[in-house]
Amino acid sequence: RGQILVSYAVRERNNITSIQDIQLNINRGTVILNSFGQRMCLCCIQAGSWVNATFSARMTRSIPPQANASSVTIGRIIMIDFDNNFLITEDPDNSDNQMKFIITNTTSFTSRFGAPIRFSSLWPGQMVRITHANFQTPSIPPQTTAFNVQLI
Repeated sequence: RGQILVSYAVRERNNITSIQDIQLNINRGTVILNSFGQRMCLCCIQAGSWVNATFSARMTRSIPPQANASSVTIGRIIMIDFDNNFLITEDPDNSDNQMKFIITNTTSFTSRFGAPIRFSSLWPGQMVRITHANFQTPSIPPQTTAFNVQLI
């Protein structure tokens, strides 16, 4: 657990880019990966490092604002519903551990090399790394919103 202060660029309505700061709160569900997709600890990030961070749109009104870093789940796709925009994954080590991910019009899809792909390119049996919201419903299986689905 901890936090990291990140500066990021925001394109304003008048096409001017402003630099803003946000404090990302890191919890047990937060996954930090290096450029090779390997897990690393928060202490390995040094001041001045470039990061690619996904975080919740819910922010505090403090200065700087705070948001929770997004969570990451790795699993095998067991079902895809293209008509209702969701997919279900299971933990490859525990088939009872499943998660339903809601696909929105802002969900991005990438190949294992980071190139954009289409939702329709996915199929059951593929392994994916899904960056998603920190919240989940108490349903069975639990469900949450997917921000990015990457093949691995």
